[in-house]
Amino acid sequence: SAVALLVLAATLASGVALALLPRAPVNRFCTAPSNRTGFLCDDRVTCVPASWVCDRVSNCRNGEDEQEQLCGDLPHSLPGHLVFYCSNPRSWVYADQRCNGMNDCGDCSDETGSLAACPPCGWEWWSCSPVHYEFCSCVPRRLCRDGIQHCLGWSDEFVC
Repeated sequence: SAVALLVLAATLASGVALALLPRAPVNRFCTAPSNRTGFLCDDRVTCVPASWVCDRVSNCRNGEDEQEQLCGDLPHSLPGHLVFYCSNPRSWVYADQRCNGMNDCGDCSDETGSLAACPPCGWEWWSCSPVHYEFCSCVPRRLCRDGIQHCLGWSDEFVC
């Protein structure tokens, strides 16, 4: 019985020791719909677009996309793959807002230049020098031939 007690104590001690060991962080990177950078939920199936994390709406079954340890000190508390830092180091956007055609940083650094490394305008976009602040180097093709100038040279009305 002393041996059995010793085995039980050893088993309990190893169980406690294993529970106290730091666990490797879970890889939360995933690709959300439309090829957007995402956050992988605990169910290891649901992939939430980066910009849906810490938006005060639970998108994961257990709410892990809104937990305090993740959202407590934005953007520093977020995994690096969810954040894109603009050319102004105090400004940032969610990684899925980089190369989306919109001027999310306010200075187009999320759409143009070496930091963003965006591909040329996609098929849903028209390449030009936009006249509106919200666009950087492309305008959505849905704005072509709508009677409103969106490009400096009016190419969105006459060429697009």
